[in-house]
Amino acid sequence: MPSAARRPPPIDPAELAAKLAAIQPQWPRSRYPVAPAARHINCRRVKCVALTYDDGPGGYTGQLLDILARHHARATFFVLGQRVAEDGPHTLRRMVSEGHEIGNHSWSHAQLTALSEAGIRGELRRTQQIVHYVTGRWMTLMRPPYGSTGERVAAETRREGLAQILWDVDTMDWRDRDSLIVTQRATTVTPGSVVLMHDIHSTTVEAAPQVLDLLALRGYTFVTLSELYGGPLVPGRVYAGEAGPTGR
Repeated sequence: MPSAARRPPPIDPAELAAKLAAIQPQWPRSRYPVAPAARHINCRRVKCVALTYDDGPGGYTGQLLDILARHHARATFFVLGQRVAEDGPHTLRRMVSEGHEIGNHSWSHAQLTALSEAGIRGELRRTQQIVHYVTGRWMTLMRPPYGSTGERVAAETRREGLAQILWDVDTMDWRDRDSLIVTQRATTVTPGSVVLMHDIHSTTVEAAPQVLDLLALRGYTFVTLSELYGGPLVPGRVYAGEAGPTGR
């Protein structure tokens, strides 16, 4: 068995696919996107912040992805199943191929605590299924609309294999459609913060370049939620940024 020093470097799936296609143009291609190689970031030693965007994909999401790409930043998008159905596969496949994380934000933005167990299950499961159909991936994170959760929501998210993600920095961008205000609030972070924003608002996307620039100047690394927490989270449990799991 070769020693650790002689082991070949890990294979980048995207690079391998490109090489195979170049060698044999008729090589069968999966319809699913290939994500970049996983990054190994220790957020206990590095100043990390997780930028999260809810309610998309929408008309401004592509512009936001362009901005994130220019800044070499990764984010987490909590998507609505209805909007995925309306938008088509391109945006979500681009998210995966550029290393962003996708989470479940229900099908129709219903207040889950007001639904029956079957209703909660339907909101989550339909969104799981359409995102899997489009990207080939099963989501492991969800954000309850309005941050409204409880015992029945926890039980159904546990059943679906979804950890619940809240936040510790709320930009209130849905209420105050002002890019300056969004920038000011989004940059009031501490290491480990989870920032709540919405990619369906033009003012939020307009704020993104300055948010990224200001936080980068302060030494922050922009990570997905899985990178922030360092691995898989417990289904059903609630996590809320720098405070960590709430224990609910």
